Amino acid sequence: MLEFDSVSKSFWTGRQHKIILDRASFQVELGNSLGILAPNGTGKTTIINMMCGLEKPDEGKVRRECRISFPLGFMGGLVNRHSGNENARYIARIYGLDPDYVSAFTRWLCDIHEYFDMPVGTYSAGMKQRFNFSLLLALDFDIYLIDEGMPQTTDAEFNRRAGRVLFERLQTSTVVIVSHQPGTIEKFCNRAAILRDGKLYMFESLDEAKQYYDYTA
Repeated sequence: MLEFDSVSKSFWTGRQHKIILDRASFQVELGNSLGILAPNGTGKTTIINMMCGLEKPDEGKVRRECRISFPLGFMGGLVNRHSGNENARYIARIYGLDPDYVSAFTRWLCDIHEYFDMPVGTYSAGMKQRFNFSLLLALDFDIYLIDEGMPQTTDAEFNRRAGRVLFERLQTSTVVIVSHQPGTIEKFCNRAAILRDGKLYMFESLDEAKQYYDYTA
């Protein structure tokens, strides 16, 4: 389970005090995927980053009692002077997983051939995207975090292959999606919340959330 307990978060933009969350409390239970709808610029990425520990709340507590991914499309901790193989093995050890499996899975899925054994710093932007996404899918999480839809690369075949793996993974995992588009969350979530002016409004059904979101847009 993932829980926010009276969490507050804000930033000083230089012109105003921007409130992201104001004493928000909610839970994400395993098997009950959540979509959070919010307009652009309201702090969706900040909320996702707090869920996985990349950012800390100003007040309140974020409790993580399960394995939570970093946001899909994000990969911190890579060492550019090390090869893809070396990075995959290093990340596997951090998560307590089998380095041989994680390396082999990532090599198969990203399909960058001999570049997998070359320094990540030599990769093109497209190869790095494929490597990052493949490494994420090689890891096993209870909750996957998605910021504004599924990450895409310029390689259509890779997108199809990785999409199939992700879809299968999400059948037995839970997902949290933040987006400004209701259609994005409808594919994977069975309940939704609306973020407005620092307040998080929870709804039991997607239809109720969508109606409120459209009405207040």
